[in-house]
Amino acid sequence: MAVRIRMKKMGRKRRPFYRICAMDARSPRDGKVIEELGFYDPKVKETDARAILNGERISYWLSVGAEASEKVSVLIKKYGEHGTHLEQQQAALERVKATKPMAPPPRVVPKIVPEEPAAPAEAAAEPEVAEIVADEAPTSESSVDEAPADTGVAEG
Repeated sequence: MAVRIRMKKMGRKRRPFYRICAMDARSPRDGKVIEELGFYDPKVKETDARAILNGERISYWLSVGAEASEKVSVLIKKYGEHGTHLEQQQAALERVKATKPMAPPPRVVPKIVPEEPAAPAEAAAEPEVAEIVADEAPTSESSVDEAPADTGVAEG
């Protein structure tokens, strides 16, 4: 299977965007992709920040016999793994990042969890029972003096 590295056009009318992909040579320009290797956005104002490539994977595909299209080969020479414009690209990416408008932080809205209504009679009865049991609990002295209560089970 012959593999080509070429640009797959995406985006919309008057706003192109390209993905640099490894594709079967027989597939159409916007067809099935084997692997995405980067992207190219011609609308970015900083020229050196337009292309972001995965140089390691591009080197792999070229080593196994893939052919790059003319436009992609220019981008690989400039911004590939050992490209000639890598320093300029890093500087341009920093400038773009600094001038890019930041979105305001998301507003945090606390979640209101509805409480389950409890029956008022049950809620009031439970603490009283606990207090009575705690007050009437037998001490070690009184338990020795008292005989065990009849449990109603016949021995036999």
